[in-house]
Amino acid sequence: MELVLLTALGVGGATVFGSLIGFIFKKVSHKFSDIVLSFAAGVMLAAAVLGLILPSVEQGGKYGLPVTVAGIFTGAIALNIIDKLVPHLHKFVGDETEVHNNANLSRVLLFVTAIAIHNLPEGIAAGVGFGSGDNSQALVIAGGIALQNIPEGMVIIGPMLAAGVSPRKTFVCAMITGVVEVIGTLIGYFAVNISAFVLPFALAFAGGTMLYVISDEMIPETHAHGNERGATYALLVGFCVMLVSDILLG
Repeated sequence: MELVLLTALGVGGATVFGSLIGFIFKKVSHKFSDIVLSFAAGVMLAAAVLGLILPSVEQGGKYGLPVTVAGIFTGAIALNIIDKLVPHLHKFVGDETEVHNNANLSRVLLFVTAIAIHNLPEGIAAGVGFGSGDNSQALVIAGGIALQNIPEGMVIIGPMLAAGVSPRKTFVCAMITGVVEVIGTLIGYFAVNISAFVLPFALAFAGGTMLYVISDEMIPETHAHGNERGATYALLVGFCVMLVSDILLG
């Protein structure tokens, strides 16, 4: 349990660490942002496939494949529903924004909610990894998510400051998003430990949420500013870094 708690704090703290870097480099170019986010997308993609989806198939026995497929789609659909129902500010191409159900919410709350929507399932994925009992594999997953959180923390600072949020409130918001990820990690860990029977489905569910975020959020954003080629190679580098880490630590 101590290892899980420390990992949860590390995963959540990575976002805060990234935000501190973001304060130093307030104006991050689109090209740099796209490259860094693409690398993070590659890391998350490898973590989802190698650390969650494939173990789901292996641990599901003779029903592993259908359970995994069902879990992937359930996770993606669940996140899609949350994305539609929860009020939030969604950053899109061209620095335009789309606002969902935001009549009574401040821009600060919208930003925080948008980030939290994506951080919660990432935290759950880290916690579910520990629920499998393979701590080395779980640490690889958590490390990949934490690595992704650093550039995420970096790139959210500039837009929030530009929107008129004070530096103090911006840092508090970054801390809140990190806390959400800590909570998600603990939820994932305890949910799987309550019933090991649901482990294959839970692994696939967590993997599905991560795949959804990569496809729906990260890749479109990194391909929206004319840096598609560099972003593509950065994704491949991120994927290979996690692949090598998984083999060396496995």
